[in-house]
Amino acid sequence: MAYRLSGGADPADVVAVLSLAAAAEPRCGATRVIAVDGPSGSGKTSLAAAVAARLDAAVVHMDDLYPGWDGLTAGVDAVTEQILEPLARGERAAYRRWDWHRDGWGETVPIPATGLLVLEGCGASVLPAGAYAAVRVWVDAPTAVRRERGIARDGDAYAPHWERWRGQEIAMFAADGTRDRADLIVDTTPPDTAPM
Repeated sequence: MAYRLSGGADPADVVAVLSLAAAAEPRCGATRVIAVDGPSGSGKTSLAAAVAARLDAAVVHMDDLYPGWDGLTAGVDAVTEQILEPLARGERAAYRRWDWHRDGWGETVPIPATGLLVLEGCGASVLPAGAYAAVRVWVDAPTAVRRERGIARDGDAYAPHWERWRGQEIAMFAADGTRDRADLIVDTTPPDTAPM
């Protein structure tokens, strides 16, 4: 599947996710969770936004749950405890949003009662969160492509943190076997990019 140079998700990828979602059984109470996972800069946010728009679904971004640059695994714990476990019990869910500018916790964000939730970000399908996902999508591209996208998206302020964050991703995804459990793998490598 191809990456659209316009920056949006490839329509074929969106259709593939929608097909899986239509056939999937909820694993989080009555809520079908579509987890869009993969390393930074792979195109998760674009794909998740397109899927959520087509389904009129609520979206939670993992970026709001990581407590800083060393908080990747803590974000997985937070989404599980604050959102997925309450939804599975049929309870209202809410999460504390991390304020990246203040480097501390911000406001509490309620999750609307919903039958569909798109969970997007690094670690969205990592266990134990992944056990609640009805659909697990892995999005990837070569490291150099992802780094370029990440810096273009977040600016030079992200550059010093790239390797630090990437190291956490590599360790977490390898220990969890995240890619191997995906229901769908989406390659967003631009067509004119040589293999690396």
